[in-house]
Amino acid sequence: MIDINSIPISEIRWRGSVRIIRSIFPPIDLFEDIADPADWPLIISAEQKTNPRLMETIGNLDLVPENRRVAGPGASYLMAPFTHVSPDRPSRFSDGTFGVLYAGNSFEVALFETIHHHGRFMARTNEPAGWTSQFREIVLDMNAQLHDLRGNIADHSELLRPDAYEASQTLGSQLRATGSDGVVYPSVRYPGGECVGVFYPDCAANPIQGRHLDYHWNGTAVDLYRNANTGQVYRIA
Repeated sequence: MIDINSIPISEIRWRGSVRIIRSIFPPIDLFEDIADPADWPLIISAEQKTNPRLMETIGNLDLVPENRRVAGPGASYLMAPFTHVSPDRPSRFSDGTFGVLYAGNSFEVALFETIHHHGRFMARTNEPAGWTSQFREIVLDMNAQLHDLRGNIADHSELLRPDAYEASQTLGSQLRATGSDGVVYPSVRYPGGECVGVFYPDCAANPIQGRHLDYHWNGTAVDLYRNANTGQVYRIA
């Protein structure tokens, strides 16, 4: 087990970090409103009378402490990763019982991280070759004190395995339970890149939607991506 006290904490201030998400997830009206998050329970109670499926859209709001919730334009991109969680969708630093917002320090990092996971899904479900799901680029700022795994990578090798998350999920649970805001770590999919995984939505700010992207599956890997805004196609090196 990793001694969390041995992991240094660094101040991370990234401007223009990038997150790429599936385009099927629409903005959530409650989060986009300028209403004070403290008023959300009353708003939800009132709206549920005419929209009984409201909570399916919002997710489990109780998973986010009230003092760490965010609201306003673009807030859906910050809140949704924490209210829509499931043990069926674990990630590197979560077993799926709590949310983590992941982002890269560049577009290339976010691209390679997502094409890896999309490719695994396509292979697992035996999907035919062709242009597949549409994604959207979210550009945002990170501002948090994070446990830093970027130092001696050899010391953290078990946390950065390409496809084995048991150790990193255990660490994520430990850190979150002790009040950590999250982790900063070397990208496993894009050498030289860096990623963050934050445990609360207020660790990020100023989310802006960037490009729409299409990924091309050739039957064994994602080999192309297309900027849906311009139609320009790029080969994955």
